[in-house]
Amino acid sequence: MRALVTELDRRAGADPGQVVAIDGAGPHDLATTLAAAGELAEVLAGCTDPRPTVLLQAENTWRTVVCALAVGRVDGTLALLSGHATAPEFAAAQEDLDPDVAITSPRSASTWDTGSVGPARATVLDGWTLTGRAETRPGRWGDGVVIGLTSGSTGRAKGVVQTEAALRYAGRATVEAVGLRAGDPVGALVPLSSAAAVCFGLYLPLMLGGPILLAERWSPPEAVELLATHGARWTMCVPTMALQMGMQAPEAGMLSAMTAMTVGGGPMDRGALARAEQRLGTRFLRVFGMSECLGHTTSSPSDPEEVRLGTDGVPFPGTHLRVVDADGAGVPAGTVGRAQVRGPSLFAGYAGAGALAPPDLTADGYLTTGDLMSVDADGRVSVRGREKDIIIRGGRNIDIHEVESALARHPSVEQVCVVPVPDDVLGERVAALLVTSRPDIDLDAVRAHLDAEGLAKGKWPEHVLVVDALPQNRVGKLSRPEATRLARRLATPAAS
Repeated sequence: MRALVTELDRRAGADPGQVVAIDGAGPHDLATTLAAAGELAEVLAGCTDPRPTVLLQAENTWRTVVCALAVGRVDGTLALLSGHATAPEFAAAQEDLDPDVAITSPRSASTWDTGSVGPARATVLDGWTLTGRAETRPGRWGDGVVIGLTSGSTGRAKGVVQTEAALRYAGRATVEAVGLRAGDPVGALVPLSSAAAVCFGLYLPLMLGGPILLAERWSPPEAVELLATHGARWTMCVPTMALQMGMQAPEAGMLSAMTAMTVGGGPMDRGALARAEQRLGTRFLRVFGMSECLGHTTSSPSDPEEVRLGTDGVPFPGTHLRVVDADGAGVPAGTVGRAQVRGPSLFAGYAGAGALAPPDLTADGYLTTGDLMSVDADGRVSVRGREKDIIIRGGRNIDIHEVESALARHPSVEQVCVVPVPDDVLGERVAALLVTSRPDIDLDAVRAHLDAEGLAKGKWPEHVLVVDALPQNRVGKLSRPEATRLARRLATPAAS
């Protein structure tokens, strides 16, 4: 993030007292933040060789801001891991990233066994632990400056490598589309552990010159209070967050000063969004994007409701979306097909075995996103679902087959089918249809089994439905559409 650091250094000369972040500890000005980043950069330079890969326990506080700038000063690459990650998830991240340095809280250092990265070398960031090795492997991420871990649709986290040019492009395109102005406060509600969250919750506001409003934990009423108290002009969040804020806002109209709130990352219902934005007093902008190609469509605040809430907007200038059939041929406007994207925010590749694996692109440079979509004659994008079998619960992708495999290992489960059931707030919830020799098996028993299996809690079913048989199609195979309809019908009384 060298370009951003250079800009901030220049800005500090004119206005060192400018507030760049506000978290639970209060406001943090530019001079103090840059000084802390400089101190950490000196520690990194003294502990490791040039251009290190630094794995940070990401949290929505000043620490993440300072570390990002410090890594920028030493021309390193910042890799981010949620503080809620388990020890196996840390081990998987370490395998993919092979970090040179890890910076974590003492508790996480113990839980994750960061000594496997290297010996403890320093105490930094007011009591956190820096561990690592002296020798680095510079250049292995190409121009990549940020690696965000995302669950994707495979169950195992993937390290998405993004360049500073991509962050800058996506940030500027968003600023122009929303109509933000220099100095506007921006909310960072989504955890800063993904490439997209860093782009829109850290890089964009620092580039814009306004304070980052950092929500350290998710509480819908507190998030509304944070945004309202500090006059936030924009934030980006997943649909679940937007709907929860609408339902739990302490008062109506608290976000009337906000230009817009961008919403993406999961199933969205126009009616539910309309009710939430009316309660909050702002305007929602539905978008389509992914960590691999940052925020590549958006509407604008001036668009009518049917466009803002009923479609996923239009591509950023310079980004190209197309819809193709199974053979890769283009389809007519309004036809549903496979989504492909190309543009300046396309990622550099995935992290694997400590090196960059270039993306799998078409011959003419497009990434197949795995989404089904249509594009109308005016270029408006409408996402129609996913090609792969996933459930998107509150913006988190859950691999259906991973959950089914874990459930199938229960000694009393004979057959299992995991499907989504709709939810007004989370978008989708996980339901499991079970054919079992124990008709008394219940949700608690299933969750105890999955806990023993080590499956992350966010992937556990919220409905367990015992059936005599799973629906089949005409050739005797499982019919997922029929199973989904059955689960929705059976789960409705339990959800009411």
